[in-house]
Amino acid sequence: MFAFLKKSAAENAPERAGWLDRLKSGLARTGDQLTELLGRGGRIDEEFYEELETILITSDVGMDATRLLLADVRRQVKERHLTDTAQLRDALAQALLKLLQPLAQALDTGTHRPFVIMLCGVNGAGKTTSIGKLARHFQSQGKSVMLAAGDTFRAAAREQLMEWGVRNDVAVIAQESGDAAAVIFDAVQAAKARGIDILLADTAGRLGTQAHLMEEIKKVKRVIAKAQPDAPHEILLVLDANTGQNALSQVKAFDDALSVSGLILTKLDGTAKGGVIAAIAKAHPIPVRFIGVGEKLEDLKPFLAEDFVAALLGTE
Repeated sequence: MFAFLKKSAAENAPERAGWLDRLKSGLARTGDQLTELLGRGGRIDEEFYEELETILITSDVGMDATRLLLADVRRQVKERHLTDTAQLRDALAQALLKLLQPLAQALDTGTHRPFVIMLCGVNGAGKTTSIGKLARHFQSQGKSVMLAAGDTFRAAAREQLMEWGVRNDVAVIAQESGDAAAVIFDAVQAAKARGIDILLADTAGRLGTQAHLMEEIKKVKRVIAKAQPDAPHEILLVLDANTGQNALSQVKAFDDALSVSGLILTKLDGTAKGGVIAAIAKAHPIPVRFIGVGEKLEDLKPFLAEDFVAALLGTE
């Protein structure tokens, strides 16, 4: 492994190795192309740069981030007098790490009690499932957790959240009817009364172009602040990695409406290309708090730029 990647090694080596294997498998669609290009050797010429550019763009990195990465690689080639494409794996890794590292900011939930986390996103991005996994993650840190079933549009969403509550043995505040703001207001009050550390508030999926629904979610945020000053303390936008460049428009729409403070990138398993993280880093550098690579409870982990680059480029 590259020296600058070693610092991300976790104390629990087997668990980290398993996570890296799942992440590497999920990013194989892009990683295999890069490995083939960088591993075959040959002269560093314009044809090589064109091939690298094509791989990055088709991997959802986007034009702006691709230009930035290529400029950095070209600079390293010149400064380090690199001559063979096999030497470029480290150069590309460092360029990617420089771009992605600012996004890797751990979520500090110790500043308020209850620490209120509001989740938002489009339909099908994985909000409710992410809440269940987050509950387990925070419980593993010794935190008490409560869930708020703020998706009042779909009865199935409420039932799904109730099931996550059972699996994690945490309370779920829900109503048979009523609006999302009322449900989450009640949940904040309950969390305060019970001395809960973290409240995870679900909201209904919506498109950023649906003006009336975006106004509704703004109302939810305002009502939370009435229940507890300074809350919500974190607004997490959940993004499906398979949406590619569409994720950028989602980030912009929800950030404009809510001032998003963190991102969760889900479904980085199987078909995702993974490059959209680089596109986000260039266009909307909002911290990526967590990434998900599967359906299991342990398949949602804090985002570490070093691990992501190592998995993408097939390093050990």
